[in-house]
Amino acid sequence: MIRREYEGIPLDKKSVDPNPFKQFSAWFEKAVRDVSLDANAMTLSTVSEDGQPATRTVLLKEFDESGFVFYTNYRSRKGHHIQNNSRVSMTLFWPELMRQIHVEGNAQKVPETQSDEYFKSRPVASQLGAWASSQSEEVESRSVLKEKMKEYEKKFVDDIPRPPHWGGFRIVPHRIEFWQGRLNRLHDRICYSLEEEEWVIKRLSP
Repeated sequence: MIRREYEGIPLDKKSVDPNPFKQFSAWFEKAVRDVSLDANAMTLSTVSEDGQPATRTVLLKEFDESGFVFYTNYRSRKGHHIQNNSRVSMTLFWPELMRQIHVEGNAQKVPETQSDEYFKSRPVASQLGAWASSQSEEVESRSVLKEKMKEYEKKFVDDIPRPPHWGGFRIVPHRIEFWQGRLNRLHDRICYSLEEEEWVIKRLSP
């Protein structure tokens, strides 16, 4: 049986920042410093038209008080899900810190200029990959993908434009929960809920 005790730093209503985004930033900055790899990896959950939940791992690329941003192919499975049902959830889990943050909210496309700017910051191979991959669609083999990459390398010699079907989504939250692992499974859970445009802080049972 796989089991371990959690001996994290105490977390309570008095110690957290009244602003959930500042609290998020403090935890995220610590994770970036102390977690060995992929501190920005987050589990994203969406729901299909027939109510089937789907979960995958994506990378958090930006965040501020307007929400949490990730980038993807809008024609992908998650892209279709979000366009039909914008309600999503995301979770960041850092085992080394015995911490996780769970966010619930609505996803909306970021402005095209923001997607353009981020796309230009990506490595050239990643830019080409956004053109070559019809994300979530069946592909016969990896060699087919490689051939598509070669085609786009020839097509875009000097400048690679952002594909119109590729860009960012911003998750605008209405609930943010901070979880700190503690001894005897008596974990600390502090939840921020947006009520009438104000964040209300509550402590939850583990």
